[in-house]
Amino acid sequence: MRNFSQAGIDTGGRTSGKIRTTCPKCKDTRTHPEDKSLSVDLDTGWCHCFHCEANFRVPDSDEERQRQRRLDRQQRQHEAQSATRRYVRPSFVEANLNLPASIADYLVGKRGISPQTLRQLKVTGQYEPMPPFGQGSTPKDPELCIGFNYFEDGRLVNTKFRTLQKAFKMVKGAELIPYNLDSLKGADSCYIVEGEIDALTLHEVGRTAVVSVPAGGNTNSAWLDRFMESHFDAMKTIYLATDTDANGLKMRHELIRRFGEERCRIVTFSPDCKDANEELLRHGRDSLLHCLDQAAELPLEDVVTAADLREDLKALFENGLTRGAETGLANFDRLCTFETGRLLVVTGRPGDGKSEFVDELVTRLAMLHDWKALYFSPENQPLALHQCKLIERIAGEKFRRSSGLEPQRVEQIVDWLSENIFHLQPGTEAYTLDHVLATARRMVVRRGIRILVIDPLNRLEQQLAPGQTELQYISDLLNRLSRFAMQNRCLVILVAHPRKVNRNPLGELRRVEMNDINGSADFANKCDYCLVVERDRIGGCTRVHVEKVRFRHLGEPGSCCFTYNKDCGRYQPCQERQNGNGRELFDVDYPDSFWEACLREHLKPRQSA
Repeated sequence: MRNFSQAGIDTGGRTSGKIRTTCPKCKDTRTHPEDKSLSVDLDTGWCHCFHCEANFRVPDSDEERQRQRRLDRQQRQHEAQSATRRYVRPSFVEANLNLPASIADYLVGKRGISPQTLRQLKVTGQYEPMPPFGQGSTPKDPELCIGFNYFEDGRLVNTKFRTLQKAFKMVKGAELIPYNLDSLKGADSCYIVEGEIDALTLHEVGRTAVVSVPAGGNTNSAWLDRFMESHFDAMKTIYLATDTDANGLKMRHELIRRFGEERCRIVTFSPDCKDANEELLRHGRDSLLHCLDQAAELPLEDVVTAADLREDLKALFENGLTRGAETGLANFDRLCTFETGRLLVVTGRPGDGKSEFVDELVTRLAMLHDWKALYFSPENQPLALHQCKLIERIAGEKFRRSSGLEPQRVEQIVDWLSENIFHLQPGTEAYTLDHVLATARRMVVRRGIRILVIDPLNRLEQQLAPGQTELQYISDLLNRLSRFAMQNRCLVILVAHPRKVNRNPLGELRRVEMNDINGSADFANKCDYCLVVERDRIGGCTRVHVEKVRFRHLGEPGSCCFTYNKDCGRYQPCQERQNGNGRELFDVDYPDSFWEACLREHLKPRQSA
């Protein structure tokens, strides 16, 4: 049974079929509130409003039970993971709620937060050794700090210590969760801010369902993964009250990407205020409440004006166009850098290493920039073999005990892969583009993926509409992939095979070019990047030809050369030089410490129980 009434939908007593009724999401704001703009499929629960374009689904009781089982399983997995990693659990001391005079004067007198709010959110004052800050300070000097305490289900998980001089630190080894997380229980809307004091500020004016991101303004939203289904799925509206500086805008875009435009509202403060606390201090409680009440929906219309892009234009004016994400391959990065929201097509002859080079790019982007990836790769079956190749590339050693690869290091890499690289297991529906994109969208929401790999295209099931030609099908497919990339701020990597390339009169095979991709010239026309991978079996190198980079600030066409390590799958930049006997390969000055530095940063030590 589906509880449509709980969702605010009047079914008129109908229990099956399709009906038209009023939309609970836009009814209260419409000139004609009784207009039946909502289409409801009573059998599947899917709802679509033709006025506000809302799309949502009312689950049945079985699905609710399955959801609860997933949450319980997720909680058990988290507890097991916590036991493996041995998260530090700080202790909460009730006596520290009695704030020293200097901290109370600062929070109450200078920040406008009442003692009642400070006690309700359990803000403490205590002495803590802090990192060096200013002259005469050493890491061993205990300093008086404000303690912002992070609770989950009433248990203290982490604490952020902040001195009155704005030096910060969190408990080493503790888990990173949102601040004031328990305030979301039972709420159907919430506010997200960028700092603990802004969370206190909103609580002060009565908006108590408010959380602060745990690590300030940045685009890493991994902290959301564990709480998406348990805390945010039920939210009808999510108000983003982040700072208006460059980092705050980047974080806002990432949160919109995860939550979806249809649920998000943007809080705009007065021109002379960058956050909620400044609004409260400079203009008062009523002004802050007015800003919160006037939070605007994101423009969903197809027509956009310069005014809609004002903040983006301001950021471009201040910072200029910047290069995209680099891979750490020096010769490749000179030609090509990556940006999310783009479509990358990779081609080359069978056996020339297209998939291997894609794996190199994906693991490097994940290591350097925390870009999580989802693979649809039916040719990499069983999936354990693909995981073995990824482990070898990351470890730099053959995946077998006799190679000297330590089991502890394997477990560390498996932990990292489990959090950053995901695979879509092909099933009865997995070979259709609809299923791949629907799963990828869920992974954007659930895990924050930024890369979708489809390798190769010809393993997708072609679903031509009646009367549709193959050229029209390919054009539509590329349009859908580009739209998915833009709407979800992902880098979509599509591996496509070339058609047969004929030999010249001397019997030589010319290299593959982007217009040789089988099926349509639209591959070259509609992609943002195009790479051709060419393996020179005589010369013993792999050439990567950057044939297209749509935007010049991201790179330019050119070629670069690599040697390929068959034992671990890594690519080593090299240079080709002509001599009298033909080509010779010379390794370039390459930072061998790249992988080691990444491993030190990302592979967390596992401790035995």
